[in-house]
Amino acid sequence: MTATALSAETREKLMKVSTATICTALFKLGLKNQFIQDVQPLGAKGRNMVGQAYTMRYIPAREDLNPISVFQDPTHPQRVGVEECPEGHVMVIDSRKDPRAASAGSILVTRLMKRGCAGVVTDGGFRDAPEIAALDIPTYHNRPSAPTNLTRHQAIELNGPIGCGDVAVFPGDVVVGDGEGVVVIPLHLADEIAAEATEMTAFEDFVTERVLEGEAVIGLYPATTEKAKADFAAWRARTGR
Repeated sequence: MTATALSAETREKLMKVSTATICTALFKLGLKNQFIQDVQPLGAKGRNMVGQAYTMRYIPAREDLNPISVFQDPTHPQRVGVEECPEGHVMVIDSRKDPRAASAGSILVTRLMKRGCAGVVTDGGFRDAPEIAALDIPTYHNRPSAPTNLTRHQAIELNGPIGCGDVAVFPGDVVVGDGEGVVVIPLHLADEIAAEATEMTAFEDFVTERVLEGEAVIGLYPATTEKAKADFAAWRARTGR
């Protein structure tokens, strides 16, 4: 039976690995285009962002359909999405890589934070960026953007497949963010990728220690000599990794 939810064990593993390591693990399985392009974190949170994707899609705004009064409609997709994004999920917004108007502002992101969402990602921009950076929720965007979303974007669909920063994102995909950016893991591969990335991280930590001690990388990274393999085994036994 195919899993529909991210397990607590896999979530915990993904909290402790980098997007760089995840990208390499995905590449080993043939997935080359899972890192969202041209987004950066707003404010360091000191922890990874991990959660399943809840998506929102914008199309180019059309002026006759996007007056400021549309926000009075309780069924407006942007407002509905903020209230429906499940706890522990990451809202991923397809803004067509257009940061000329905001994908959201601090009030909506604050609401997502208070509802227990795991983070917010857009390939556009956020308004109120300094305030969003100070919130206790991981957020990623292209750059600050003060104009209201209505000037460029029309929210059209919730929780369907989207493109975000040139990456296909399907509802339920696993989204991981760190200080470098955001990577998307197909849900059915999440357990495998988390296990592989955890093993890779242990080896990378071992190698980093050795390189800091002055050891050369040839034969060590990757471990192609018997000595390097034996040293890593001894390091794992000593560190419990």
